[in-house]
Amino acid sequence: MKKFLKYFTIISTIIIIGVASWLFSIYLETKFDLDKLTNYEPKMSTQFYDTNDKLVANIFDEHHRLYVKFDKIPTRITEALIAIEDTQFFEHKGINIEAIFRAILKDIKAMGFVEGASTITQQLVKTVLLTREKKLTRKAKELFLSLELETILTKQEILERYFNHVYFGHGYYGIKTASHGYFKKTLRELSIKEIAMLVGIPKSPRFYDPTKNYKHNISRANQVVRRLDKLGWISKVEFKQAIASMPKVHNDTLTLNKAPYVVQRAIKELDAMGIKDLKTKAYKIKLSIDLETQEMARKSLKFGYDNIIKRDNKHGTKNSKTKKLNGAIVVLDIKTGKILSMVGGIDYSKSSFNRATQSKRQPGSSVKPFLYQIALNLGYSTVSTLVDISRTFGTGKNKWTPKNYGNNQKGVVRFNDALIHSRNLATINLATDIGIDVLSKKLDEFGFENVPRDLSIVLGSFGISPLVMSEKFTLFSNGGKMIKPYLIEKITSNDGKIQEFNTTTKKYFNEEQAYLTTSILRDVVTKGTARRAQVPGLQTAGKTGTSNKNIDTWFCGFSPAVQVVVWYGNDDNSPMRSSETGGTTAAPAFSHFFKAWVAQNPNTKKYFVRPKGVFSQEVRGQTYLFTKQSNIPIEYMEPTIMDGEPIDELSPTIF
Repeated sequence: MKKFLKYFTIISTIIIIGVASWLFSIYLETKFDLDKLTNYEPKMSTQFYDTNDKLVANIFDEHHRLYVKFDKIPTRITEALIAIEDTQFFEHKGINIEAIFRAILKDIKAMGFVEGASTITQQLVKTVLLTREKKLTRKAKELFLSLELETILTKQEILERYFNHVYFGHGYYGIKTASHGYFKKTLRELSIKEIAMLVGIPKSPRFYDPTKNYKHNISRANQVVRRLDKLGWISKVEFKQAIASMPKVHNDTLTLNKAPYVVQRAIKELDAMGIKDLKTKAYKIKLSIDLETQEMARKSLKFGYDNIIKRDNKHGTKNSKTKKLNGAIVVLDIKTGKILSMVGGIDYSKSSFNRATQSKRQPGSSVKPFLYQIALNLGYSTVSTLVDISRTFGTGKNKWTPKNYGNNQKGVVRFNDALIHSRNLATINLATDIGIDVLSKKLDEFGFENVPRDLSIVLGSFGISPLVMSEKFTLFSNGGKMIKPYLIEKITSNDGKIQEFNTTTKKYFNEEQAYLTTSILRDVVTKGTARRAQVPGLQTAGKTGTSNKNIDTWFCGFSPAVQVVVWYGNDDNSPMRSSETGGTTAAPAFSHFFKAWVAQNPNTKKYFVRPKGVFSQEVRGQTYLFTKQSNIPIEYMEPTIMDGEPIDELSPTIF
């Protein structure tokens, strides 16, 4: 017997020492593992908002997480979690001994792991630092880490980390993310039942995801509600209302991206600013766009696209000229330079290529207003005569004989009529009179790039994006001042630092000279190539553009307050049908947009105001506008009949 006791003592001692050594080794392994929780810095989503603070999109790296401080979490949410997961949370030191022994007895009886006894602290440790595998080593680590964590963090800090780190199904990490995602509500707007639905999810996020298993989620939520009732933490009235409630759950994408082309461009600009942690550091990015205007623009672009497709379908699918058809539209606030809308394609899900910013297409005749503006600044007047006859340039292979659209010639035309009807021959002859070197130099000053140093400049034979074209066209819409379009209004970092942005402007000529061109561009809409751009009750001005072989079609125009540039073409640069011009494809989309714009913004400025330095004279039965820079032939000098009156007072009628 003594010998048995001796051996038993030795074996017991060895076992105890072994277990102690094993536990000590595990303790040493875990001693330095708490840094992820004590210095908790999870990856957090960045959110984009429109100019009216409406959410545009979420972007993130790996996990979509919106962080919330503990003091912003309503007490009722904390109570619901504690009620269902760890009623003794504020009493224990990280582990619940009573619950552990109760679970051990059940596990022994079942000869396996059938019940856990994890506290909220243990669940947090397991989620952040360990795995979910049911092994003694992992469980021992979990216990040591939980005990240690409670000596470092307060209960509130532990709960804050839990609520922000835990997975709530559907790709939502953190309770704030889940609240916004499932219910489109802030935490303070949640009902008791909605709270119960959320706190019940982490036990099994896939099984209790309400977008996939609504009934199971509701069943689990009712358990939470009953537990709150049993503890006396809600009233009987609240209990009955919660049990009966069946909240609506939204099944949205994680990004909620309402303007993908815009967000894509903004990310590129932010990266260029040196912000490399955009998807992980919870920035708040305020954009210049207005979501309602963005939707108007998207629908208008689709409207024009659908009409082109309908016309093309009349010729049969085998003869289709629109297999690669796409488009872009850019809307600017003229005075501020804000990009109110930017749509870079018909369907982002089919093509993420942003044609508004990345595509450089030939502008065709939409470049002509710049040439005519240069001429006006050099002293030409709206009544100047231009030669509209065909000429041949070069010889042999370099021989070029340009034509007017429709192949007609007028012989001699007025300056303004040449632009109103987009006459190529008159414009080419104007360019030769001014000099290609002069025109090229001036266009360089305006910021145009890769402009050819030959007469093809007149036909817009160079590449430019719709966004850049929008910037250039502000020379007319903004009275001789080019305004830089901008997309990002404000950046707020997670620590509260704010960067704000606005536009820059550069004056090239005075508003009187700009108005001369604007007045002609008004006539382009009322009686020229852009009649389809007219909008009842609103004065608009603009220019159509059609590149060689109908590869690109444009309309660049503006109202007194807003500017819109529309482009259509095939992505592979193949020609559209010869009937597809800027006037038939892009101008109707422009009109479609402004009809919606006026309906949504009835107080928008509707009439152009003529600067005081612009006067009008009658010449041979017609009235023309001039400035002091205009060289008017002596035989045309007649008494001034109007001087410096605002157009909206003189002519409220829309032409």
